[in-house]
Amino acid sequence: MNSQGRLNLEDWGKFLLRFGIAGLMLFHGIGKLFSGIGGIVGLVEGAGLPGFVAYGVYIGEIVAPTMILLGFYTRSAALILGFNMIVAIGLAKSDIILKLDEHGAWAIELQLLFLLGAIVVALLGSGRISVTGKGAT
Repeated sequence: MNSQGRLNLEDWGKFLLRFGIAGLMLFHGIGKLFSGIGGIVGLVEGAGLPGFVAYGVYIGEIVAPTMILLGFYTRSAALILGFNMIVAIGLAKSDIILKLDEHGAWAIELQLLFLLGAIVVALLGSGRISVTGKGAT
């Protein structure tokens, strides 16, 4: 916000970053609400972890993105989203981390974009367009 109390380009940039990363991740979480997480339970159990750990995906893909969108404990929520992406890459994409897809693109580029976006949100905070309006959360 400038000295006259108006929002500046940095405020809008932080908001658009939060909206893009968290908003799109929220679609993944909502999709899992409707289709279930059976596949994720299988991946988690296949990694030697108890199946209930898979339910953490709802925190990483619904709760944390909602908090990021609102600008409520944004940095903490972004770290949760980033951790969610590290786990997702490790469990579901570890076999293709160094591969290209059929179009010649990096096979994990979407997951990496979410991970790096979450890290950037964690570093920058929410900005002034948030429920707190303080910009530091």
